[in-house]
Amino acid sequence: MQTTRQINDLPGPRPWPLAGNLPQLQPQRVHQDVEAWARQYGPLFKMRFGRTPILVVAGHELVSAVLRDRPDGFRRPSITAAVSEEMGGQPGVFISEGAAWRNQRRMVMTALAPHAVKAYFPSLVSVGLRLQKRWQQAARDGRVIDLADDLKRFSVDVIAGLAFGTEVNTIDGGEDVIQRHMDVVLPAVARRSLALFPYWRYIRLLQDRLLDASLAAMTKAIDDMVGAARARLAAEPERRAHPANLLEAMICAADEGDRGVDDAAVAGNVSTMLLAGEDTTSNTLAWMLYLLHENPSAMQKAREEVLRVAPDAAAFTIEQMDGLDYLDACAQEAMRLKPVAPFIPLEALRDSVVGDVQVPKGSLLWCVMRHDSVSDSHVPNAADFKPERWLAGGEQPVNKHVSMPFGAGVRTCPGRYLALLEIKLASAMLLSSFDIRSIGTAKGEAPQELGGFTMSPIGLQMRLQHS
Repeated sequence: MQTTRQINDLPGPRPWPLAGNLPQLQPQRVHQDVEAWARQYGPLFKMRFGRTPILVVAGHELVSAVLRDRPDGFRRPSITAAVSEEMGGQPGVFISEGAAWRNQRRMVMTALAPHAVKAYFPSLVSVGLRLQKRWQQAARDGRVIDLADDLKRFSVDVIAGLAFGTEVNTIDGGEDVIQRHMDVVLPAVARRSLALFPYWRYIRLLQDRLLDASLAAMTKAIDDMVGAARARLAAEPERRAHPANLLEAMICAADEGDRGVDDAAVAGNVSTMLLAGEDTTSNTLAWMLYLLHENPSAMQKAREEVLRVAPDAAAFTIEQMDGLDYLDACAQEAMRLKPVAPFIPLEALRDSVVGDVQVPKGSLLWCVMRHDSVSDSHVPNAADFKPERWLAGGEQPVNKHVSMPFGAGVRTCPGRYLALLEIKLASAMLLSSFDIRSIGTAKGEAPQELGGFTMSPIGLQMRLQHS
């Protein structure tokens, strides 16, 4: 019979008195610090946040087993939900648990299912053409493009149109209150979730007052979206039988009162979709374009495929996007090397065993999502950017389960099809329309990874010229 260990029996970095290992972690690169410990201590080890022990799980098979035991065995840490609620947020599908999650999940999955996304595709192309126009002007002016900022605008415009039926058009410099304030809200959620002491409950620093202002602006923007959707439903009652988007579907469910969805869930899912959909997709796309530029042979293959399959951005079809196999492989390889969710924190809902470690109910876990996926023992020449790994019959094939950029199990990201479609459309538009003069930082150094709600590249700039 296999002998099990207790969390306290595990190796790990030596904690400080009272503070635990928190003083050894840099807030903006906490994911890299924990990854380094995983390389030192192995796939199962312990660390402490204050006096709280945390089981760190790094091996991909162990991580997969934990993620697949959601929502019954594990949940997002209750501290994350508490921080969100304290900041005025409502539980959307990302944070909700149990029956509330199941009720919301069905509608979110329907709204983001491939058939719904394909029906929205012409509008997605329109958003891509707005981004093309913006970059054409930048190329004519010789202007440096803030890559992360422009790609966030693109993602916000896409998700607002698909999920909420709202034309925000931040790309053309329209009302960008949502994108601008999300850049304040997201890091605050991550920062407060890792805080040793909730100082903000007792004293308000400048960053907390700025956060309050951004939260108020976000709340108003969301209320306006909900109000506009309710006005559409009132003007066209027949829409209730066939809601045109996620927001309308959730409002109808909330009004019925017996579908397990209320007004708080409606607002929570608007903010969740905007917050999660903006950063994850835009940062993945930014990392992929950087890695392509750093690997000219891969860039050339991607460009040749785009010019062969989808040469005209104004005439893009869903079939063309589905035919961009190499570009899809580029996205998969970028997510392996630069997962924008490099760790997933969880809390045990019952006594369980992870590997050979007993995990009591209420224990906190830290799932490292980038460990085996960048190890030579699991991926040949793991540090290299080789999209061919993901192609059938390609060179140095990779075990596709070693990388889990969208999670695993029933709580896999519901927006994965939309995210990959956005990535392929935006990059195909870029490669078919422009020559990339440069993508990098102002100092010419490799971009640093900024840890927060998602992992983003710091200071990526792009220069384009017309093909």
